[in-house]
Amino acid sequence: MNRGLLLRFENLVQLRGACWQLRVLSSREVFGAQWKPVQLSARPVGSLLLHPQLWPKHRLINAALPQCRHLATKEETKKKRKKIPLTRGEVEIRPKMTVEELAQAMGKDIDHIYEVLLYTDINLDSVEPDSILREDHIKMIVQKSGMKYKSAKLKEEKERKNTDAVKRPPADPAVLTPRPPVVTILGHVDHGKTTLLDSLRKTQVVSTEAGGITQHIGAFIVHMPSGEKITFLDTPGHAAFSAMRARGTNVTDIVILVVAAEDGVMEQTIESIQHAKNAGVPLILAINKCDKPEADPERVKKELLAHDVVCEEFGGDVQAVNISALKGENLMVLAEATVALAEMLELKADATGLVEGTIIESRKDKGKGPLTTAIIQRGTLRKGCVLVAGKTWAKVRFLFNENGKAVDAAPPGIPVEIMGWKESPSAGDEILEVESEQRAQEVVAWRTYVEQQEKMKKDLEDIEAKQKEHRLEYEKKQQKLAHLTWRQRKAVMYKANKHLMFSRPKERTEMDENTLSLVVKGDVDGSVEAILNILDSYDCEDECKLDIVYFGMGDISENDITLAEAFNGVIFGFSVKANESIKKLADKKGIKIKLHNIIYKLIEDLKDELNSRLPPAVVETTIGEASVLDTFSVTVGKNKIPVAGCRVHKGLLDRKMKFKLIRNRDVIWKGCLSSLKHHKDDVQVIKTGMDCGLSLDKNLEFSIGDEIICYEEKKVQQTTSWDPGF
Repeated sequence: MNRGLLLRFENLVQLRGACWQLRVLSSREVFGAQWKPVQLSARPVGSLLLHPQLWPKHRLINAALPQCRHLATKEETKKKRKKIPLTRGEVEIRPKMTVEELAQAMGKDIDHIYEVLLYTDINLDSVEPDSILREDHIKMIVQKSGMKYKSAKLKEEKERKNTDAVKRPPADPAVLTPRPPVVTILGHVDHGKTTLLDSLRKTQVVSTEAGGITQHIGAFIVHMPSGEKITFLDTPGHAAFSAMRARGTNVTDIVILVVAAEDGVMEQTIESIQHAKNAGVPLILAINKCDKPEADPERVKKELLAHDVVCEEFGGDVQAVNISALKGENLMVLAEATVALAEMLELKADATGLVEGTIIESRKDKGKGPLTTAIIQRGTLRKGCVLVAGKTWAKVRFLFNENGKAVDAAPPGIPVEIMGWKESPSAGDEILEVESEQRAQEVVAWRTYVEQQEKMKKDLEDIEAKQKEHRLEYEKKQQKLAHLTWRQRKAVMYKANKHLMFSRPKERTEMDENTLSLVVKGDVDGSVEAILNILDSYDCEDECKLDIVYFGMGDISENDITLAEAFNGVIFGFSVKANESIKKLADKKGIKIKLHNIIYKLIEDLKDELNSRLPPAVVETTIGEASVLDTFSVTVGKNKIPVAGCRVHKGLLDRKMKFKLIRNRDVIWKGCLSSLKHHKDDVQVIKTGMDCGLSLDKNLEFSIGDEIICYEEKKVQQTTSWDPGF
């Protein structure tokens, strides 16, 4: 009895050991723990409690696998229920992202962005990879792509310290010294301004000017017999150079207004008077060409009264001198009047300290690089000075006078040509001397930064205006589709915009045939400025688009040819050259180079080029007219053909030409005749006074009183309606 109880107890202990082994095995399978079975042998009862004997291996595994599968399934279910933080598929967005930036942030290509934009109010025609998207569109694109978005933490940009260079405070009157007056010659085109200067400085300038018209500003010093110096600025009188004349008056002390005695007051004369008034500069009137028989100086003085220019003989303060620039008559009287007025103005300047001045003109020289003509207004300019003008700077390497000779210094009131600029500054820029090259770079960096900020602000305003326009257009489209369900609306919009997917901006390589692309090159900055001002007045975009792909100074280069080829454009050069190798390269690539020395001839050539881009207009020329006197029909096979009995009362009817049917002054049909007969005979021509029968279209019914017009179509080359103003 005791033996049986002992055996039953031993079996229970073995069962407990087996359960323990199953638990360990399950833990190993689920959590990957290391486990080594311990081989146990039969022991006394006390030992069995500590080391129960294992079951056979195959039995143990068979018993453990179902339990292991059950535990693993539960763990997997828990893992599925557990929310894992989203790392992939989350896009970091920020305001004012471009299409390209959003595509990169999402890990998609730009095509994907365009496809999603089909469902927005954005016009894909105006979307480029660098176009800025609205914040709601950015969020919508991310959500439509099955992703989530989070806002990026924006780093607040610290307010940048203003490092610009400024003028010095006014100088102590005790340090001021007399300086030469700066005199600007103004007047209408071809009234003798350059001839006057030529006579004063005894050099031949007119012979080098194309067409006898000054093309850009020249600055010169005239030495008077009495020892005084006068600095003269010669400004072009042509209408295109208005900005140059305004620039000349801003740096001048006295304006000599040249008016031809036989022409009187002209358009640029009035403009010159206005420039002088705006600048607050006194006038001296020089009535030129008084040696001509038709000269009438008194008429000129009276005409000027209407523009508030009152001469001394009429009780005013404007000196008037009758001269002949060509023959040199009364030139010294004019010079003395200038010197007398300068003495009254007591012109003085501070010749010490940092230099201040104004750039009159800038150009590029192959050997010397960028050069500028400047008037020094304060301080004395010397070699080695560090200057800042606009967004560029210079360490002065050489100074040249008006004759091209090197000089060591330029005091106030003296024009000088400066060599050493990093880039060409713009005419009219203010020159300021700074302490070092590092300081000059700081100033340029600040000015560039300010310009970028202003441009960015303007661009954002333009973008917002464009987006508002597109939004209004989108809302109008939505109102038209308001009666449809949202699914139907999406389907209609997708069908309407589907073609845009195949003509995205980055894939557009073909240029519009009705576009004229220009590369503009000029000898100096002022010439380029004048041409661009003229092109700004172009207002015929509906006829032919005008696209300026590049403009600059200097002779025609290989880079200009490459640009013109890329944009299928034309190169226009003003007072520049193109060497033989450049011309051969242009001929090889089929690029037109148009070089001119006179501004109005360049504009005429440009208009001819615009005309060549316009499609020909179809002009109808009436050959004959006839009236319908009777109507009837004839049977041809199973069809009844309406026929009109007509009489030609003007010109002739030619069957080869085109015809139109007019009823109650409305054209109701155009085309070719089906038949033309005279007394049952087919004919080609019916002359005035003859009767005929004609048929036009089998479905077209005639009415008595209809007019039949025979006409010829001719293609005529259109001309642009653009008027540049001269």
